Amino acid sequence: MTSAAEDEVVDLASQLIAIDTTNTGEPETTAGEWEAAEYVAGKLTEVGIEVEVFDSGAPGRTNVFCRLRGADPDRDALLVHGHLDVVPAEPSEWSVHPFSGAVQDGYVWGRGAIDMKDMVAMMVAVARRFARDGVVPRRDIVFAFVADEEAGGEFGAQWLVGRRPDLFEGCTEAVGEVGGFSLTLNQQRIYLIQAAEKGLSWLRLRAQGVPGHGSFLHDDNPVTKLAAAVARLGDHTFPLVITDTVRQFLDRLGEIAGLEVPENDVEGALRKLGPLSRIAGATVRDTANPTMLKAGYKANVIPSTAEAVVDCRILPGREEAFLREVDELLGPDVTREWVTHLPPVETPFDGALIDAMAAALRTEDPDAQIAPYMISAGTDAKSFAELGMRCYGFSPLQLPPDLDFARLFHGIDERVPVDALRFGARVLDEFLRTC
Repeated sequence: MTSAAEDEVVDLASQLIAIDTTNTGEPETTAGEWEAAEYVAGKLTEVGIEVEVFDSGAPGRTNVFCRLRGADPDRDALLVHGHLDVVPAEPSEWSVHPFSGAVQDGYVWGRGAIDMKDMVAMMVAVARRFARDGVVPRRDIVFAFVADEEAGGEFGAQWLVGRRPDLFEGCTEAVGEVGGFSLTLNQQRIYLIQAAEKGLSWLRLRAQGVPGHGSFLHDDNPVTKLAAAVARLGDHTFPLVITDTVRQFLDRLGEIAGLEVPENDVEGALRKLGPLSRIAGATVRDTANPTMLKAGYKANVIPSTAEAVVDCRILPGREEAFLREVDELLGPDVTREWVTHLPPVETPFDGALIDAMAAALRTEDPDAQIAPYMISAGTDAKSFAELGMRCYGFSPLQLPPDLDFARLFHGIDERVPVDALRFGARVLDEFLRTC
């Protein structure tokens, strides 16, 4: 069954990708989301949808909100959220220009194609379809197109939750990234719904020492102290922990596709998931990956300070134990402080909303099976969960079995299959009409 949403979603995705919304995390080099926000607002107002457009904490960090009223005003509302920003891309590394939005070889290409301008395009397409055809969903649907997700949401979801909670009035559930895509395992197609995500915490480490001439003997060099601590932390393996969501994920893969998961070799079983193993394998342990080092200003001068940044991803329920391990590894000569600290999110995988996701998928794929999973990264769900919402990742895509989908996130030659995008628009249309 085709719909108006399906007919225009590819063009919408292509045009959104062509708008550079690069978020470097630094205000002076971030492109800002305002142009994409104006594009989205224009597409919505064109069909008579009333929108609210405003910046969140800084000029150009622009958001778009609209609420489609449902048939039952007594029911709780659903938030559908997508972010407008993307991570940087180096054009010389790509087969096509990352901000071309090229449609070729059966794919829409460019930065944001799967993270997450594909879902933004689906949201716009479905909202326009509802408005044009007079479709009234069963309950209020709040569409949020927000800024700054790729840098943690300080100028996006965090700001909105803290300063404009009125926008989310009545919302008790939310859907966004990263879930609803298919995994083919032992010839069974399984759609993974994101029901949990690790905490996103960036630590700044600092060592102090005595500055001096590089030719002297020194026993208090901050670079040496920091380097040793960073190496200990980066080489450390945190304990294996199976959370409720990961246990359900493994159980479902066993039921549907016969995946055997020996208790003494969980990670071995996860490696059988192929490309997805990079994501799934990172959801059974905390990780602490050093990403940045800063020290010194001249080759022959020992500095007084050395710093590092570590990207920490923490499992639900593990924060206190994680910090104890980190402190033991760092030792007394290195201090730590949070640069960004957003907690894990884990939502029970049950209820009418999950049933509606499964039903919507089966209207397009009658053999569709669903399973919950955890992502190793973070999303704006961390902020929306603070308002008490049950948050899930549901950006539906039916993917070719041989596509290395995980590699495309923040990767070179990011792209989304045209057929998967059209499939997603049909599924999202069905889901939002009936959930």
